[in-house]
Amino acid sequence: FHATHDEKLVLHPAEIVEVTPAGMGDRVIIDTTSLLHEGQGMLVGNSSASMLLVHNENVQNPNVAARPFRVNAGGVHAYIRLPHDTTKYLCELQSGDKALVVGHTGNTEYATIGRIKIERRPMILVTARVGEQLCSITVQNAETIRFTTPEGGHVAVTSLHKGDKILAYLEEKGVGRHFGHKLQETITEQ
Repeated sequence: FHATHDEKLVLHPAEIVEVTPAGMGDRVIIDTTSLLHEGQGMLVGNSSASMLLVHNENVQNPNVAARPFRVNAGGVHAYIRLPHDTTKYLCELQSGDKALVVGHTGNTEYATIGRIKIERRPMILVTARVGEQLCSITVQNAETIRFTTPEGGHVAVTSLHKGDKILAYLEEKGVGRHFGHKLQETITEQ
């Protein structure tokens, strides 16, 4: 099973501001060698300063069987939060890498990545707000892509509406990243 990890993250409720089509793009699926549970997923975002908790695919639906080992994480350009307070672009992940699995309470575990699958799909841009901080992610436009809610449930990207709440992680102010590692700097990503 997952190796436990002593890092506990502070997650914030983020209010959906806008959900808009984003054309075709290459998205990354992360298949782990572990089964993930309700309320668990991975932190991914268009910026390393703010990420949203993308839920695993443990939900059965009429079109696809549940795949609780999988997170359909987002576009190839997106950042993912990894163990040891590091980040990478989704397209840099490889089999054998360690993923950071995050629960809705902020508890974290490691899971080994079994494979990465990149495919061209219709995409959707999700923008949410925590206070004055905007968070965004570009993900596949499909009912299997879900976000974790503050209560530990999940909501499909295809069912998101303005005002809905999902979970976000915010980097502390004045911190940037260079090659995935934190450093004190002024950085603006738009």
